[in-house]
Amino acid sequence: MLVYIAEFIGTCLLILLGDGVVANVTLNKSGMKGAGSIQITFAWGLAVMLPAFIFGASSGAHFNPALTIALAVDGSLAWSLVPGYVIAQFAGAFLGACLVYILFKDQFDATESAGTKLGVFSTGPSIPNMGRNILSEAIGTFVLTFAIKGLAQAGAVPPGVSNLLVFGIIVSIGMSLGGLTGYAINPARDLGPRLAHAVLPIKGKGDSNWGYAPVVIIGPVIGAIAAVLLYGAIPWQ
Repeated sequence: MLVYIAEFIGTCLLILLGDGVVANVTLNKSGMKGAGSIQITFAWGLAVMLPAFIFGASSGAHFNPALTIALAVDGSLAWSLVPGYVIAQFAGAFLGACLVYILFKDQFDATESAGTKLGVFSTGPSIPNMGRNILSEAIGTFVLTFAIKGLAQAGAVPPGVSNLLVFGIIVSIGMSLGGLTGYAINPARDLGPRLAHAVLPIKGKGDSNWGYAPVVIIGPVIGAIAAVLLYGAIPWQ
């Protein structure tokens, strides 16, 4: 039970801080409006790192169904735990997005652009191209998963330092590839908040763009599985 609680609360915190920075930087009447992509990229890295410090020892701090599935594929996680992990991650992401809306409701009301409002909750491509968008998400998630697995090659890392390295991984992916699709690299990170966008009474919110949902499911799952398979095939010793 503890692992599911950890994944639920951890993913909630991740989305609260991650979607929160997007709201902070893009919505009208926010004190940090216009701060830009650098603040967003660094804050997303911190949004992953902080709950990882709290819950890493409890659940492994996945907060990501694609990573959870990939770790089950390579035997690092029992398949019996996967459904509970995934449900907790999606539920936590949904709650985190709802909290962002509650906190920034006045700013949402003051913002006219439906696209800006949706962008607080979920990702989208700079140029819509389903195949290439899926490839972008797959490669981004491959880098994430392969780098996380590769931390084992860093030698005896002091407790907690690995979470700092994960911060670096997230920031690197965001700064290098984020302009393509918004680097969801995590189905729960996108679909949980997208569902919140769909059901919350957001003024002038527009469509939730569910047609894009396959990109953030197919791409991350393929990329994560490919990463663990390649990592396992390399003769490290």
